[in-house]
Amino acid sequence: MKKLNRRNFLNTTAAAIGVSAITNGSVKASTANDEINLGFISCGGRAGQLMGQFSKVEGVNIAGLCDPDEKRLGLAKERFPKADAWKDLRALIDSDSIDAVVVATCNHWHCLAAIWAMQAGKDVYVEKPLSHSQWEGKQTVAAARKYNKICQVGTQQRSDPMQTEIKNFLHQERELGSLLAARVNRYGIRPSIGKRDTPLPIDNEVAYDLWLGPAEDRPIFRNALHYDWHWDWNTGSGEMGNWGVHVLDDVRNTVFQDSVSLPKRILGGGGRVALNDAGESPNVHFAYFDTGSIPVVIGLSNLPAEPNGKKSPAHPGPSSGYVVYCEGGRFEGQRGRGVAFDSDGKVIREFRGNGDVKHQQNFIDAVRSQDRNLLNAEVAIGNDSTGWCNLANVAVRCGNRFAQETANSVILDQWEELLNEMKQHLGAHQINLSDDSIKLSPMLELNSATERFEGQHAEMANQYLKREYRSKFAVPEIS
Repeated sequence: MKKLNRRNFLNTTAAAIGVSAITNGSVKASTANDEINLGFISCGGRAGQLMGQFSKVEGVNIAGLCDPDEKRLGLAKERFPKADAWKDLRALIDSDSIDAVVVATCNHWHCLAAIWAMQAGKDVYVEKPLSHSQWEGKQTVAAARKYNKICQVGTQQRSDPMQTEIKNFLHQERELGSLLAARVNRYGIRPSIGKRDTPLPIDNEVAYDLWLGPAEDRPIFRNALHYDWHWDWNTGSGEMGNWGVHVLDDVRNTVFQDSVSLPKRILGGGGRVALNDAGESPNVHFAYFDTGSIPVVIGLSNLPAEPNGKKSPAHPGPSSGYVVYCEGGRFEGQRGRGVAFDSDGKVIREFRGNGDVKHQQNFIDAVRSQDRNLLNAEVAIGNDSTGWCNLANVAVRCGNRFAQETANSVILDQWEELLNEMKQHLGAHQINLSDDSIKLSPMLELNSATERFEGQHAEMANQYLKREYRSKFAVPEIS
């Protein structure tokens, strides 16, 4: 296949096909026979998975690799020896040999890397969660509009044909009747990340200033630099932003059909307990979302059912999935599978699917056509789904000592059931809901149009909507 530079393509093809073929600044032309040169920003574990998936898409050439860690970059170079390699993502972004980029960095880099790439004329596939804070997610959506670029978020279940089947079942066939409430789960055991007495020494093969990027330069007291950044507020979004975004995105898609961008009110709590490690984000987390229509609750735990146990605590529905409670039964959904039950608990319909590779194909199809309407997880959709996670994190960070009176302000069976489960779960670890380690926010009110909090607790909550950036890595405000 012919290798193509996207900037040259846009210029030469526009001249060849005429102005009438250009819509909204994008060329509408078939490029089915042209190779898309893809650059990867990060060569870590998730990036490696995506490299394998994109390699299965016809006409994709993995042409660029970037990672501030020389070891990881070197391993990726062994896998793709013909690809150019850089430690600095700005060099990859500026390269005329790269048509589109895949951002699979730590969460705190997602938005800035995506914005820089779009400013340079690149289309972007950015891993979930889209943002590390709600404000920077808005800037990424604005950048995609301003620079008229294709931007897909890596919630790959959006490209699973099963999701359309589920929506038809719930909303058109309506065999289960009206949808009453939704329960979201993420239960999966994670071990301690350790707690050092002295700061973690950084390997001299890591360009640490680049690794930090927008994040604050402060000592790290966990045992490993990579991956466990998830549980540090400086660089990660906890389990809520790691897996929560997938299951909450499923609910936004199948239950609400994207009609609810963000909830109106949020009540959330939890804490990081039992491990006594350097992690900051909660390993037990629960939240209520008032959507104005169907209420949603989420329960999350990284602890076993009991100390040193091998299994997660008991809960209704899938460990990583959701339950929709309906007039005539319930529906349980998870990645690749869904099951509908009638009121007697009898299985009446089953669903199977897989979004891997299809999601990457969907991105490449949109890049070729330069039509963002083809995307299954366009950046605005990804921003909203990430937003639910960001807001749940804001809630727990705004929390004070658990107050039963505040918890009782939500009148919902699924919320009461969730809190009772959490009480028993924590009790198995000799922790009470009333302990100082467990927090609960006040009820937070959100203006979904401005994506800012309003009302009595607005000042406390709004401080978490935008971080402080290091000056040379600041996410720009896009207007």
